Amino acid sequence: MKTEHQNLLLKIARASIFQGLEKSGEDPPLLGEVPAELMEERATFVTLEIGRRLRGCIGMLEACRPLAEDVEHNARAAAFQDPRFPPLSRKEFKLLEIHISVLSPPEEITFSSETDLLAQIRPGLDGLILQEGFNRGTFLPSVWEELPEKEMFIAHLKLKAGLPDTYWSDTLQVFRYTAEYFGE
Repeated sequence: MKTEHQNLLLKIARASIFQGLEKSGEDPPLLGEVPAELMEERATFVTLEIGRRLRGCIGMLEACRPLAEDVEHNARAAAFQDPRFPPLSRKEFKLLEIHISVLSPPEEITFSSETDLLAQIRPGLDGLILQEGFNRGTFLPSVWEELPEKEMFIAHLKLKAGLPDTYWSDTLQVFRYTAEYFGE
């Protein structure tokens, strides 16, 4: 993605959060000015940090709206609707760092065992979605920085999905995706 497109998406995210602070229901003014490339349907995650600490993260795993609109929506949701945090304050807004991940479409991984799955995943490159029935969790590719070992990555992903870290079944599904990551 072109640098100017990345910068525009970051501006849209910041404008969306600012309008949320102002309690404005209007769309960010930048949405009317986006190039056609940013109107293609893409899935995104917007991650907010203050002092390198997570302050909110919301996203979609599957594309359901134009890229610029998805960033606008997820930025506001990360700031005000992430259930792990209270709504963002004006004081925090000044300290906020915004990071955007634009996801590729997920692809199912076919495997015969946990060992086979571990052999197929690509540390640092793959984001993973793990699903068992109604239990589902995902880690973006950037999580490899915190969990660089494949076994730990999968164990923590199982926990995030609400499963025991040693859980295994023949009906477990895993999907991979990549992400283009940029931020302030």
